[in-house]
Amino acid sequence: MKITLKDGSVKEYDHAMSVIDIASDISEGLARNACAGEIDGEVVDLRTTVNKDCSLSILTVSDPAGLAAYRHTTSHILAQAVKRLYPQAKLAIGPSIENGFYYDFDNPSFSREDLDKIEAEMKKIIKEGEAIERFTLPREEAVKFMEEKGEPYKVELILDLPEGEEISFYKQGDFTDLCAGPHLMSTKPIKAFKLTSSSGAYWRGSEKNAMLARIYGTAFSKKDELNEYLEYLANIKNRDHNKLGRDLELFATVDVIGQGLPLLMPKGAKIVQTMQRWIEDEEERRGYMRTKTPLMAKRDLYIISDHWDHYKEGMFVLGDEEKDDEVFALRPMTCPFQYYVYKQSQKSYRDLPCRYGETSTLFRNEDSGEMHGLTRVRQFTISEGHLIVRPDQIEEEFKGCVDLAKYCLTTLGLEGDVTYRMSKWDPDNASHYLGTPEMWDEVQDMMRKILDHIGIEYTEAVGEAAFYGPKLDIQAKNVYGKEDTMITIQLDMFLAERFDMSFVDKDGTKKRPYIIHRTSIGCYERTLAWLIEKYEGAFPTWLCPEQVRVLPISEKYHEYAAKVADQLKANGILATVDERSEKIGYKIREARLSKLPYMLVVGQKEEEDGVVSVRSRFNGDEGQRPVADFIDEICREIRTKEIKKINVTEESK
Repeated sequence: MKITLKDGSVKEYDHAMSVIDIASDISEGLARNACAGEIDGEVVDLRTTVNKDCSLSILTVSDPAGLAAYRHTTSHILAQAVKRLYPQAKLAIGPSIENGFYYDFDNPSFSREDLDKIEAEMKKIIKEGEAIERFTLPREEAVKFMEEKGEPYKVELILDLPEGEEISFYKQGDFTDLCAGPHLMSTKPIKAFKLTSSSGAYWRGSEKNAMLARIYGTAFSKKDELNEYLEYLANIKNRDHNKLGRDLELFATVDVIGQGLPLLMPKGAKIVQTMQRWIEDEEERRGYMRTKTPLMAKRDLYIISDHWDHYKEGMFVLGDEEKDDEVFALRPMTCPFQYYVYKQSQKSYRDLPCRYGETSTLFRNEDSGEMHGLTRVRQFTISEGHLIVRPDQIEEEFKGCVDLAKYCLTTLGLEGDVTYRMSKWDPDNASHYLGTPEMWDEVQDMMRKILDHIGIEYTEAVGEAAFYGPKLDIQAKNVYGKEDTMITIQLDMFLAERFDMSFVDKDGTKKRPYIIHRTSIGCYERTLAWLIEKYEGAFPTWLCPEQVRVLPISEKYHEYAAKVADQLKANGILATVDERSEKIGYKIREARLSKLPYMLVVGQKEEEDGVVSVRSRFNGDEGQRPVADFIDEICREIRTKEIKKINVTEESK
């Protein structure tokens, strides 16, 4: 057989060989560093037998799939250590993930002290250097094997596999785990790892199942790479909106109010108000008509839209369907309400497009395990809009929605942090969607052509579409790398029929319009979370809830400080005065910790000359300036929504 290697060279063998044996034949050093193989593009275990002509790559930690195998092996070492220290713990799953690995256990939660003990045990296991062996069992024997070990979650996983399937296991010393692999040849090569945190996680992601204890960790082949990553983790923890947003008093959560129902504090509410006014004004400038619709509706409305069948589990239902004549639900979206705004009068082709915009408060019954700060909540506010358009207007109006979204991202300084995804239906799960395969092909081809004409670079994802149409999802990641949807633009050719929406065309006949569902800035709460993390709480001046703080050096200058603040406020600048009986150095430090854009220090000389001493987070000490000049500059900065960069100096640190 002929084996074509990554560099194009060919090795010939007259008998079957394992991947690791081929690696050894190439180089003993390569075999020592091998983590997995790749045969004709498929990642395989090192123990896999090669018995035909193929292309083969030996994967090391320098390859993403090789690093994944390295980390997956570390997750098994973690599980072995936990079973040694906590024999009663039941094993669930332990995959490698983007930045490391995790393992779920049915066990009481683990403290940091517990993680330290587990780490010490893992080091012992690595030092033992046990060989890792792979073996398989028929399905029935595999079930019996795991039942005897008292591992119910593993039994459940095996029973989910088809009958007749050969089930693979990996054994290292006194520990055996159900696993598809791939794994290293022994535990010995693991050089640098760290258990980073622990949390709760529902079995299989459903709150109907048991809550398990999840341990997160990471692993690298070199200690300096691990240390660099741990330093990065420490930095992002300080940027986590869940921590920073509370430290800056932007939002809070209260147990008696409920999970996923955050309180926006005055500062956080001010930021959202600023964004909301900006978006509403911009949408009006672009021809949107504002609506204000109810926060709830009878189930009849959701039955027409098909949300009752497709989305009821995610809704807050008020009433009992079995007993009550009228059952209501809090709205999870605004679209059906705006359709009835459209239907209040017969529209002609001249009336289209109709662009409706609303600042909508929505309610979605998210699983408690999915809740996170401001990014995943049960009540949120969204810049929602629906465009009712003629077929010949689809491309122009869709482009307009993309242009609005890009304008919002650019203004917020987030345009470089997003990716674009075309979310399509899943033909293997057709019952989840409205319409026929032919209709979906038509509307998806239409969206693809529009995106290509715009020139957007995008990926395609099967199964991520709404049940009524494909969508363009604008995706962003939080500081931990978790991706969420920030803005969506959806193309809908189905719901106009269900709601009997029409327009009178040029020939006098009634036609069905298309509907574009879109957000311009998305969910305000989620956007605020991204902004907190993006700017580490040091927001652009126009978004800051406090833009200027006037700092009198003593009580004698309170009156002049108040006069300066009044001038600022009269020009629409958010200003306060720090009248506390503290030293000026302390006041300056406090203002810096609050991440304020500007501080104006005033004392005798400033009052006599009618000036202020300007300090900013951008340039540090900027010297004395007339109040009017400072007002002109900051007003221009706010008006143009400029995002000023920080010039790093000792003063501005």
